[in-house]
Amino acid sequence: MTESRAFVESFALAPTASGELDGLRFAVKDLIDIGGHKTSCGNFSWRDTHPAAASNAVCVDQLLSSGAQFVGKTVTDELAFSLLGENHFYGTPLNPKAPDRVPGGSSSGSASAVACGLADFALGTDTGGSVRVPASNCGIFGIRPTHGIVSVAGVNPLAPTFDTVGILAKDAEVLAKAAAVLLACRVPERLEVDRVHLLHDAFVISDVETTDALVPLTDALRELFPGRVVSTSLQEMVGDYGGEPFQEWYETYCTLQWAEIRSCLGSWIEDANPDLGPRTRMNFELTRNLDRREIAPAHQRREELSERMNSFLGPGALLCMPTAPAVAPLKGSLGIDRRKCRYHSRALSLTSVAGIARLPQVSVPSAHVSRAPVGMSLLAGRGMDGFLLAAVRFLAAEKAVLASQR
Repeated sequence: MTESRAFVESFALAPTASGELDGLRFAVKDLIDIGGHKTSCGNFSWRDTHPAAASNAVCVDQLLSSGAQFVGKTVTDELAFSLLGENHFYGTPLNPKAPDRVPGGSSSGSASAVACGLADFALGTDTGGSVRVPASNCGIFGIRPTHGIVSVAGVNPLAPTFDTVGILAKDAEVLAKAAAVLLACRVPERLEVDRVHLLHDAFVISDVETTDALVPLTDALRELFPGRVVSTSLQEMVGDYGGEPFQEWYETYCTLQWAEIRSCLGSWIEDANPDLGPRTRMNFELTRNLDRREIAPAHQRREELSERMNSFLGPGALLCMPTAPAVAPLKGSLGIDRRKCRYHSRALSLTSVAGIARLPQVSVPSAHVSRAPVGMSLLAGRGMDGFLLAAVRFLAAEKAVLASQR
């Protein structure tokens, strides 16, 4: 457990009742409250200027009352403001599938704990990809649910109209069980898929090595859903917004996220003058320098994009795309200024689709590039989380069958 560097604190909480999650162990990102313990949010100054939590976050109590055992609090990127998983204060949790590479953030410790076999599943938070990217990097499953379904009471906010509580899990069955509890949804046994859209633009902006590695999975989708898998562009889905395909999505997301982060955390930053890591300090400078006149137009664009995307997908459709544009970066290989980091802008372009349209998304471990995992994501219409989980469970089972037949 120590070698993983995944945990801030390791201690046990017994289940409060028996239920669907009997026998399963779970960990919780240190952005989520555990009663009687401090929530450090990945920063020593935050930890030292805030009291211990009065009670568990609602999502934690849901899991305990369904039979799961809590095993510890996991490392998060500082104040959850990163996709990399390198924490200036707590270090970098181990990515056991690619030890020379970052685990991804900000739910870095949760992904590490699951990938290392120290928990069957873990809670993370996902604002701009903080569950999905670590899941891809560490070769596990990760869900960002439809925004607003899972309670965020007892979860420190970053950007509230994007914040979600997500789950990282070792396999599709555990993911479905844990998600069904948190989302209070039913995962249907029978799956009826009308159409699978391969998002052409997402494959184009990803590394060639990544898209090539995902070909066997897209071929498997064609075998499993004959005649129903089509290549689709963003323009076909939401219309022509001009510029590069993901430009509107990326710029809209960044404007709204930075504005919300500034509103949620800016006063504490100004008043406490906390000790911040270099990358985190640079990130907060971006929020400080945002032209707030851009917020209202960005909000309007978000609503337009969201409604068009959901209208296009409908209840029986899946959207398929790479979770991240490349394998996890090598540790220490990226600078502190995200504006100069092409990996970061491309990753946020991909993850912004679910964030802006409020869609559920699951990253499925799918392939390897340079001996490092890459994930493929499935997305569904807003509120179609049960349908999406059924599709992921079906794909995971059938993919194994198809692989054994080759």
